[in-house]
Amino acid sequence: MTMEILLNIASGSIDKRTLRRRTFLGVVAASSFLLPALSGCTSSPANTLRIAYQQWGSGKVMENFLSSISGQFRAKHPDLQIQLIPLVAAENDYFTKNELMMSSDSTTPDLVCEDTFILKSDVAAGYLQPLNQRLEGWQPWNEVFDSAKTAVTGEDGKVYGMPTGTDTRALWYNSELLAKAGLPMPWQPKDWTQLLKDLRSLHKALPEVIPFNIFSGKAQGEKASMQGFEMLMYGTGDTLYDGDRKKWLTGSQGFIDSLDFVQKIYQEKLGPPLSRALDANLTETVYSDWLPKGGLAVALDGGWISNNWVPGAPAEWPEWSKVMKQAKMPTQKAQAPGYTTLSGGWCWAIPARTKKADLAWEYLQTIATTANMTAFNIADNGVAVRKDVAAQPKYRSYTPTIQFFTSLVEGATFRPALAAYPQISASIQLAMEKVMIGGSTPKQAAQDYDEQITKIVGADQVMGASGR
Repeated sequence: MTMEILLNIASGSIDKRTLRRRTFLGVVAASSFLLPALSGCTSSPANTLRIAYQQWGSGKVMENFLSSISGQFRAKHPDLQIQLIPLVAAENDYFTKNELMMSSDSTTPDLVCEDTFILKSDVAAGYLQPLNQRLEGWQPWNEVFDSAKTAVTGEDGKVYGMPTGTDTRALWYNSELLAKAGLPMPWQPKDWTQLLKDLRSLHKALPEVIPFNIFSGKAQGEKASMQGFEMLMYGTGDTLYDGDRKKWLTGSQGFIDSLDFVQKIYQEKLGPPLSRALDANLTETVYSDWLPKGGLAVALDGGWISNNWVPGAPAEWPEWSKVMKQAKMPTQKAQAPGYTTLSGGWCWAIPARTKKADLAWEYLQTIATTANMTAFNIADNGVAVRKDVAAQPKYRSYTPTIQFFTSLVEGATFRPALAAYPQISASIQLAMEKVMIGGSTPKQAAQDYDEQITKIVGADQVMGASGR
């Protein structure tokens, strides 16, 4: 199979836009990663439906869910074989593996789980087929929140995915540590100035504790861009992209101010030591060590992280809901709406090359029943993107934090899910890392970013943040 993919690259049958987003060496390396999942695969037999998804380490949430769906589906199609294809990979590697599979008739899945932030990039590369005709008159689509519909709509106005869930982000804080440092409970900083002041108080009162974690730098990948930088920048009033003018923005004071905040965290030792902050395994350390063991006071993170502490989880922590509380991430100067949150999420999509689109759609309809989506959001500790699911009593009470994180959806911002975004995101991570390590001032790093994105998208696709 690897040889076939490489021959397809050489012959040009793989869309050249893919190669602009992935280096040739990256493609070669990623193709070898596919072998464990698809060893010896050829074109899918007529009685086999292939479902591809990302598996997070040893996590089995999606596998267990799809096994249940497959059991329901086989009740209608007893002769059908369903092949689940878990891709165990870091986020960026998953995207590459997924694209490689979808680029060939012989390796394409029939249904694939897509991160909404990469969706438009895959649409631009010709990997996905629109669902508009299938969605007409289908009631579950009417239950999807408008913001989630936008996240799965391509630049051509067509819908390419069915959202399964979203997420929101906020400040998780150890109430025992903050109370020990003399901060008021419940804690809710009103703006960045107060947030930094309180973190400095924590550092002074509890020098053995890390005051704050914000994912930052290249090693943290998209977490740094979305859960870190964009949680800051979208609280300044500036944006990365002007949707009305369809231009990427340069010369943004909000961009500079966000980098300045990151620099303060690391210069003033309010965050983890640089050696840990730049460690690709930081996530595991934060969730399984620092937070449950009281080594970290405040974390800017997503609503799902308590999954790490529930019974049977790797870092089981029975007391987590009594200790860990939540506060909204404040905007820079307390401007409306008073908080910032970024939402992402995943969706199911049908690859363009599949020969079993009708069967894949039928399987997707089984996934999307109210009962099944409620069960999945609960198992995945996710935030519902559908009105019918959000109204279910089981959903509204399944975890102590779900109503807080669901309440943030109304004011959520989505990343500019455009084809160029993955490269833009990498440039953001580089800018963050420069100010973290002291290699650049925030202004210098922002100017470098402006130059990089101009090269990425072209001078005709950028404009000054002031509208010039």
